[in-house]
Amino acid sequence: MANSSRIEQIKEMLKDQPDDPFLRYALALEEIERGNDDRAEDIFKELIHKNEDYHATYYHLAKLYERKGEEDLAVETYEKGLEITKGKGERHAFNELRSALDELLFD
Repeated sequence: MANSSRIEQIKEMLKDQPDDPFLRYALALEEIERGNDDRAEDIFKELIHKNEDYHATYYHLAKLYERKGEEDLAVETYEKGLEITKGKGERHAFNELRSALDELLFD
């Protein structure tokens, strides 16, 4: 299935479930796959605004900032994700964020 088809499918599902965080997350990932980082960034920011504890968002948004050369925003985003995952006891996600942040800061 082509990316545009997946995007259209997700948008259709969002009509029935406009506040579903997973659908918003999936849409942002599809936009990244399509090469539209600016659109993905907007979706991720909206997702964080509405669902701050949807922790998967932080990793991908920080990686997006890294690609754009916005290291300060990447660090800030990783750190917020670390705070969220620690608070929720999401050890695996915490470790992924910690590793990505360490790689950014020390490589």
